[in-house]
Parts: sequence; structure tokens; C-alpha cells
Amino acid sequence: MGGDAVFTAAGPAPGKGLRLTEVSLTLGGRAVLNGIDLAITERRVGIVGRNGSGKSTLARVMTGLLAPDSGSVDAMGVDVARDRRAAIRTIGILFQNPDHQIIFPTVGEELAFGLRQQGRSRAEARQAAQTILARFGKADWETRSVETLSQGQKHLICLMAVLVMEPALIVLDEPFTGLDIPTTLSLQRQLERLAPTLIHITHDTAALAGYERVIWVEAGRVHRDGPAEPVLAAYLSAMTAEEARDADAGL
Repeated sequence: MGGDAVFTAAGPAPGKGLRLTEVSLTLGGRAVLNGIDLAITERRVGIVGRNGSGKSTLARVMTGLLAPDSGSVDAMGVDVARDRRAAIRTIGILFQNPDHQIIFPTVGEELAFGLRQQGRSRAEARQAAQTILARFGKADWETRSVETLSQGQKHLICLMAVLVMEPALIVLDEPFTGLDIPTTLSLQRQLERLAPTLIHITHDTAALAGYERVIWVEAGRVHRDGPAEPVLAAYLSAMTAEEARDADAGL
């Protein structure tokens, strides 16, 4: 994926960040989120939980891709469900599958799309796309077909597409799933150097090493929330005990 670049965008202002107030959401007749109440101002926050706990739905609600049935989501003073144009300037999301995020045939078009949605002119959007490509050492990718990129390269394009918007907060939804080790390590280095607040949803607890805070989500609720080390220790202990019970039951 080439050499590492440093991208600095504005971090959260003091006392700002992301605020979820009594957020609940039902999908397909099932309560997926139940009274989620969070205030996030730390630079590095992890979210863990078993499959089906509501983590990915929470990521989409945080970024305004899904509107809650009740409650509110405020990112740096922006109601992300009501003001989509302001939301995409404020909070971005990196999905686990880049093919679910990329919609344009060329790299340059993909990077310019969000900027055009912000109201930038075609020329401004293209210049910004060229600038970030150059910053990551990929200036020759502007006209390249997305179909010719490897999975790791597509992940990098998705990261650049988020960063070019200069959001204050970025939500990562299992960003390393399916990547080989070299690509994962390179993407981790890119993310570690970012100024924006990162909210990292993952099954890989090792990926949260050095994080300030971890939120454990269980059955659509915040089960535990606090400094990363004790929350991760409790989560790993619970998952290990569950695996042992399943093994004893022959599952």
C-alpha cells in the first residue's frame, strides 16, 4: 500500500465530540438498540460486543445512516439524522467491506463525490482529491479504475474518501476484516496517526491496544463502559467463560 502518510484534520473541540441521548431503534420487529446514552470526547474509543449485539447498527446511527426511533445523536453540535449535509462534514464511517462503500468507477470520482455533496465545485473537489492522493503517495491513481485495485487498496481509497471530507470524528466498523497481515498493519499505522477522534468497532481486542476508553455493548445496551484495560479484561473473561460453557455442552 506504499509509504505511510500523516493526515491531520480538526479533532473535537473541548467539551464537544459525540453525544447519544436515550437512543433506541427497532428493526424487523426486534429492539436492536435500547436506551443508549453516551458522551464521547476521547480521541480513541473502542466498542466491543458479540455478534448481534447491535454494534454495527450503532455505528450507522452514530453517523446518521440510520435514524433512531427515539432519542438523539449530536456530533459536534450537528444532529446527524436531520442535517445530512453537515453530518458528512462532521463524522465519517469506514465500513468493513469497501465494496459496500465504493460507488464510482474511478478513484478520482470516488474521492470527489462526498465533496460535491458538501457543495464544493467540481474543480474544488477534484483539487482536493488530487491533494489527498499525493499526500498518500498515490497521485497516479486519480484515473485508475477501482476494479483494478486489490482489497487492501480499496480500503485505502475508502479511508482517503473519508479523510478528504476533514471530519472531526471517524467511526470504524470492523475495518480490518478480510485483510492480510501486511495490509492490516499498514492501515493501522495510517489510522494511528490521524488527528480526528476514532470510534473503533471490532472483534479484535488487540486492535484497541493503547485506546483510552472501551464500551461493551450487549443486547443493544451499554453493558460496561470505562478505561480500556479493565473493560477489555472483563469482556475477554466473559467471552472465554462462554466458550468454555459451549465446549462443555458440546456446541
